Formats: sequence, C-alpha cells, structure tokens
Amino acid sequence: MEAVKKKKIAQQDTDVEQMVREFILDDHPCVMAQSVFADDNVTLQQYGTMSGFCPYSLLNDLKDYIADVEEDSMKFQTFIATFENSTFETEIAFEEALWKLLHTLHTIDTHPWDETTSADPESPKFSFSLLGTSFYIVGMHPNSSRWARSAPFPMIVFNLHLQFELLRKVNRYTRVRDVIRRRDKAYQGSVNPMLQDFGIHSEARQYSGRAVEKDWKCPYNFNSK
Repeated sequence: MEAVKKKKIAQQDTDVEQMVREFILDDHPCVMAQSVFADDNVTLQQYGTMSGFCPYSLLNDLKDYIADVEEDSMKFQTFIATFENSTFETEIAFEEALWKLLHTLHTIDTHPWDETTSADPESPKFSFSLLGTSFYIVGMHPNSSRWARSAPFPMIVFNLHLQFELLRKVNRYTRVRDVIRRRDKAYQGSVNPMLQDFGIHSEARQYSGRAVEKDWKCPYNFNSK
C-alpha cells in the first residue's frame, strides 16, 4: 500500500512539472523563461496551497537554490514555487495572497536586506530580498488577465536580480527586453502596461501581474534588517 502511495505522489510531481514546462515552451512570449526550461536551468518545488504550506520549507529550498547558483554565469537560472491546490477567482485575491506570503517569508528570514536594492516598496530601487539576495518576483495564476501570466495553477517565480544586472553589464538587457515585449504584443495584442525597467518605478507594482491603479501601494512594509 505504501509503495502505491509513493508511486501516485511521484506521478503527481511529474504531471505538475510537465504542465509548467508545456505552458512555458508553448509559444510563451518570455524568451528567458523558455531558455531556462530548454536548458533545464529551473528549480521547481511544489507546496500544495499558498495558505497552508510551511514557509520555512520554501525558505530552505531557496537557500539551497542560491547556494547552487553560478553567480557569474550568463546562463539564466530560476526558481519556481507552485501552489497547485490553491484557487483564486480574482486577480485581487491572488495579489493579496501573494503579498501575504512574501511578507511571511520576510518575517522569518533572519538575513539583512540585500544592500544593493531598497526595502521600501515605493522606491524605484525596490527588489524583494530573501536570505540577503534580491529577487524579481513574477506571480502567475489561471485567472490572470495577462495571458503570459495565466499559468495552469498559482505559481511564484523567483528570478535573481543579479542576473538582470549581468545582462546590463554585457549590453544584452535592452535587446532581450525588446524581444520579450514584441512577443508579448504579438501574443495578446498589447504589452503588459505594468512593465517598467528597474529604477524607473517600483517593481512591486509588477509582481502580481494585475494592472494596478496609479495610487496603488504595497499592502506591507519591509523594514531593512
């Protein structure tokens, strides 16, 4: 009986990974996302529900992921947390759950904020920091109005901020950005109105994928430690 149970769990893991892979590789506009899947540079971990999982598990998995990353490598790498048993009927409901989860992770993280970015969600230099490392967060869920964010189930993508800075240093960032935006426009008919380059407006406005209001403010504060 135990052997059968383990087999079912393994099959579920395979199904989740395959669904995410197909979602990205099936003409997704983000060429960087397609690249990491094509090169198997993705760490994908499953947590069930966003409300009932243990945040320490995610934090520990991110710690292992950071330890394994080749910091000076030009090969893009990413970490994806899936919450395949969660359902959100609206974009606002997902946004609220996303920020609640990020704040929970922040409260249990004992490391200081990455000194290369700001902890103020209203600052144009804001980038979410865990374990002393900054991440550009991409929230995805089935009911997102942006097709590129309409994943088969809720997911949070943790992209290392450092990797975008490496692209800038070798003058590749602008070209990659423009390709993605052209593909996004061809994919849905318009470019995501929330997308801005780092340093212009706070990237916190982009995390949930929703077209937030002009006066939108992050529901949580992240005091630098």
